[in-house]
Amino acid sequence: MGLTMDGTKQQRRGNTRQRIQDVALELFAEQGYEKTSLREIAERLDVTKAALYYHFKTKEEIIVSLFADLTKPIEDLIEWGGRQPHTLETKQEIVRRYSEALAGAEPLFRFMQENQATVRELRIGDTFKDRMRGLRDILIDPEAELVDQVRSVSAMFTLHAGMFVMQDLEGDSEKKREAVLEVALDLVAQAHEHAREKE
Repeated sequence: MGLTMDGTKQQRRGNTRQRIQDVALELFAEQGYEKTSLREIAERLDVTKAALYYHFKTKEEIIVSLFADLTKPIEDLIEWGGRQPHTLETKQEIVRRYSEALAGAEPLFRFMQENQATVRELRIGDTFKDRMRGLRDILIDPEAELVDQVRSVSAMFTLHAGMFVMQDLEGDSEKKREAVLEVALDLVAQAHEHAREKE
């Protein structure tokens, strides 16, 4: 009996942590990171500051934890991609999964864009650049011509641009995501085709 109780408690605790992260991001977006206090986050969550403190001691900790959680899928993707054959299917699957990971992390990326000084201070940007390099190295054929290497890297940035630049365009967000993904997949396919023709 004790086990199941602990199991559910564990789960609930996990959810509290997520709720804190979500609410913190909401508040940061509304009134700015600098102006938001832990007390306000606790108030909006309707928990005591002590309860919040149990999970996170500072705002910085909240952002760093969010970053770790939301970029975990990207880390897993790099590991997975590294073990796959260097085929077009692998690359396209990486682009598809990356598109999903980005969609899940969209509020965080918006935060990163709007709070660049904080991102620099917390060294989040460095970690993110490492992840980008990891993905780039899987997508690029080192022996490919430079123009095709650029195409492969552009596939990643097409997905990034899709997140920010496309927001203002008319249209259903799911349709926009599909359109952006299609362009990214095309770029990878073109780069791959060229590399094959050279062989």
